[in-house]
Amino acid sequence: MNGLKRLWGWEGFLLAVLLIIMAVNTGLSDHFLTVGNQVNLFQLSVEKIIVAVIMTLIIINGEIDLSVASMMGLAACAFGWMFNNGVPAPLAIVFVLGIGALGGLLNAVFITRVGLPSLVVTLATLIGFRGIARILVEDRGISGFPDWFNALGQQALIGPFTLSLLLFVVIFIGFAILLHGSGFGRKVFVVGNNAAMAAYSGIDVASVKTRLFVASGVISALAGLLYAARVGAVRGDAANGFELDIITMVLLGGVSIFGGVGTLLGALLSILIVLNLRNGMALADVTGHIQTGVIGLLLILSVGMPNLKSTLGRHMARRTMREKTWPVP
Repeated sequence: MNGLKRLWGWEGFLLAVLLIIMAVNTGLSDHFLTVGNQVNLFQLSVEKIIVAVIMTLIIINGEIDLSVASMMGLAACAFGWMFNNGVPAPLAIVFVLGIGALGGLLNAVFITRVGLPSLVVTLATLIGFRGIARILVEDRGISGFPDWFNALGQQALIGPFTLSLLLFVVIFIGFAILLHGSGFGRKVFVVGNNAAMAAYSGIDVASVKTRLFVASGVISALAGLLYAARVGAVRGDAANGFELDIITMVLLGGVSIFGGVGTLLGALLSILIVLNLRNGMALADVTGHIQTGVIGLLLILSVGMPNLKSTLGRHMARRTMREKTWPVP
């Protein structure tokens, strides 16, 4: 029954939009449905969609993490800086994941212990993480990474799938089970609906939020490493602006910006919509600036449409009530 409701609800709408976009893209280019283009569609944005998975849980929990793209850039630059200064690449990877965990913990401390809004805290760390990345590499690019490291983001392992794409599948399935099939997942929803009520019922709200932000830091750092491996070089502006696509993917998927509502199925469908939309615009020679503008418009619509739906629902309910109370002759 819940599956049928989702099919006829927001997820069903997203599926219809996705099919329309794919049909239009197919008409625009004969290359759209080729295996190479479909793999490339995911490969060019795989780091974003990996981070979008954990962002879904954070927003359902009633918070937001604006620092994810800056952490990706910091992780990539920290790896390049350490490797350039003689640190073995495997050890540098471990250090970078530790930096991700510390960055997420820093966000969590200010949010759960100091009591600051996550919007303010992560906006500050967005600036801070990006600043550290630029200090490490300045304006120069760092490359020359080991072949095995570059292969992590470039070389196909199973069929056309790289390690990055396989990691996305594993992370998505793992977090889907965690969110929709575990006690911790239920706590994420309860805290997102009403943190005060959740605390009153015995849920350790600070612990739930801390775990999510630490996970966000680690996964963002992992995505930054995968980005460095795919590109084969790092700069201080690595992953700059990625947070726009990531947040759009989550909110367009039906996750409420106010928390407590959302599914990873909706997030997956919105991921496919954003990727196919960008790919179609690229095939139609639409410039990157226009693509960014379209994604920004999608972000506005993804926030506004659920509110419009609720407003229309309340209006129709009041109208129905008035008609029942004062029947029209």
